[in-house]
Amino acid sequence: MTDEPDELIPLDPEFGTRFERERRPKPQLYVVSPPVFDTAFPAKLEAALAGGPVAAFQLRLKGVDDAAILAAAAACIEVCKAHDVAFILNDRADLAKACGADGVHLGQSDGSVKDARKLLGPDAQIGVTCHDSRHLAMEAGEAGADYVAFGAFYDTTTKPSHYRPRPDILTWWTTISQLPCVAIGGITPANAAPLVAAGADFIACVNAVWLHPDGPGAGVAAFSEVLA
Repeated sequence: MTDEPDELIPLDPEFGTRFERERRPKPQLYVVSPPVFDTAFPAKLEAALAGGPVAAFQLRLKGVDDAAILAAAAACIEVCKAHDVAFILNDRADLAKACGADGVHLGQSDGSVKDARKLLGPDAQIGVTCHDSRHLAMEAGEAGADYVAFGAFYDTTTKPSHYRPRPDILTWWTTISQLPCVAIGGITPANAAPLVAAGADFIACVNAVWLHPDGPGAGVAAFSEVLA
């Protein structure tokens, strides 16, 4: 036994090969909004969701007031409903409740899963950012989260992070837990394959969709091969 945090105990890269993992569904795309919302965005979201299969869309806006977040959410929810895509609000369980979101994504300083569940109910999708931490992921799972998110796996300008998990944390998680895991951070169609191979249930993307030279629909479509 050791009292050291698990992050100080290196994860054996071969851990997942020692166990038979249950077959899981094919990985799906989880699209996160760009940092700036404008009146043209709902049309861009429509184009993105028409570009190919998307499981969830997360509205993540920083530095804006509650009224602006709720207005943006109202515009996006209708688009998501039309495409049968889950609408997730970042950070704020109270605003997720107010706008009728399908769920909330919580950072480590955004309140507890328990409180979010009490507010949003048993059917809400509650995700938790776990960075590169096995310990945080275990805590989130035990608290009743619906998914855990690891990252950033690659350099990203959207949400700069000093956390750099290795893909094998996804293999470890999918070996020990049935709870879905999301890989996030600088992911593109060109670099997603190792994360898919490691076991990511969802691939989260931002700039790869919204900054695609041929538009957001093409950005979504570009992931089809690596997720097949």
